[in-house]
Amino acid sequence: MNPETPRPQASIQKTVPAPQTLPPATTSPTPIAPQPLASPGSLQVKKNRHAFRWIGVIVAVFLTLAVLAAGGVYAWYSSQLSSPNPGSTETVRVTVASGNTATDVATQLAKNNMIKNEFVFEIYYRLHQQTGLKAGVYVLERNMSVGEIVAHLESGKPDEFALTFLPGGTLTDAKRVLATAGYPMADIEAAMQKTYSHPLLIGRPAGADLEGYIYGDTYNFYTGSSLDDVLKKLFDHMYEDIKAKGLEQAYAAQGMSLYEGITFASIVQSEVSSKADMPLVSQVFHKRLAEDTVLGSDVTFIYGARKLGVAPAVNLDSPYNTRVRKGLPPTPVSNPGIDALQAGAKPASTDYMYFVAGDDGKTYFSKTNEEHEQATRDHCMQNCILPSQ
Repeated sequence: MNPETPRPQASIQKTVPAPQTLPPATTSPTPIAPQPLASPGSLQVKKNRHAFRWIGVIVAVFLTLAVLAAGGVYAWYSSQLSSPNPGSTETVRVTVASGNTATDVATQLAKNNMIKNEFVFEIYYRLHQQTGLKAGVYVLERNMSVGEIVAHLESGKPDEFALTFLPGGTLTDAKRVLATAGYPMADIEAAMQKTYSHPLLIGRPAGADLEGYIYGDTYNFYTGSSLDDVLKKLFDHMYEDIKAKGLEQAYAAQGMSLYEGITFASIVQSEVSSKADMPLVSQVFHKRLAEDTVLGSDVTFIYGARKLGVAPAVNLDSPYNTRVRKGLPPTPVSNPGIDALQAGAKPASTDYMYFVAGDDGKTYFSKTNEEHEQATRDHCMQNCILPSQ
């Protein structure tokens, strides 16, 4: 064999396996639809729903708390309407003056420990008032609730009523006060003319009226009180003050009976209203009496003119004209208060002989007539114009 002759290559046969044939599928597969991406709008809706859900929860919580709070407030409010003295059997006088408000009454009730809370009382009154407060003096039981108190105050039927007699007023003024309170004038006149047995009235001249004995103060009376009840209370009060101050003995030391002392004090009361000036005026009149000269009090002849129903004049022919008649007038010329009664019994230790009430409301005192005339020129151009006939 020719070495240069290529040797034949052996043929290599690869066996490739035949492809397997799969059996046909019995059902056709369902194609999967492509899912769209979520839009921004749908995401916002979900967020809003979530937010609304939380808002609802919060509102529900707040409403629940509000209901609980309201219930607590109402429970507290109700508790404040009950009496702070549930077992008490005592009574308290409560005065409702004309023009008083619920606030005024609440303050008074609180001071008397009749209510637990002033503000609650005012709220209740404003919510339940029907006719408004009626002036008068009411007797309230300490165990009353706020509702019972308001109902009683609005009943328009005070358990007591008040009468005020002013110091310096006259018997005519007192009759007017009683008539205003509802007493018939015929009954008032009859009561004033009755004879009363009372230690205060011992020494009062026969036939003298009650001028001087209507003691100036404010008094409370039960509804239905008679005129006798009213006058007796005035007498009692005046006599108690006179005894407490030792005035009967003090007037006796001045050489006066109690009736004369009341008459003297009535002049002092009518001449000046200043408590500080009263002892000085008293001293002037005591000095004039001691020197046996006329008192020279204008208020006496003015009172006398009224009793006669004529115009006042310095030369009036009347036993009340102390400008021309010596000594005291026959009766008091007004109803003195305690300050004038004390001043009359215990005058100041001075040496004045004159005084004049100035146009400025001040009283000017002098020792000599010359000083007095000068004080009159300086301070009394209007008040010192005297009536004459």
